[in-house]
Amino acid sequence: MGAAVSFIWILQLHKDVPIAIRFYSQGLDFTVNVCTLRYSFMLSFTVNDINSTVTKLMSLGGELDGPIKYEIHGKVAAMRCLNGHILSLYEPV
Repeated sequence: MGAAVSFIWILQLHKDVPIAIRFYSQGLDFTVNVCTLRYSFMLSFTVNDINSTVTKLMSLGGELDGPIKYEIHGKVAAMRCLNGHILSLYEPV
């Protein structure tokens, strides 16, 4: 079962937009429809399987920023993407 991730709108500054699009679309299994080069901020995604999502993002060049944490409400992880942006991943219980 693939990760069920949705995000309505995202604006980030990237040095190489095609690489960033590949990282997000393949790593999180969604389509990037619009790109703009204006803003940068941390993103947070809810995923079905944090372990497989982390593995997939790492295979695309991402880095786990600390260990996956096992909280009462679910698992959380921080990932650095190719340009250093932080992604917050959350898998609810």
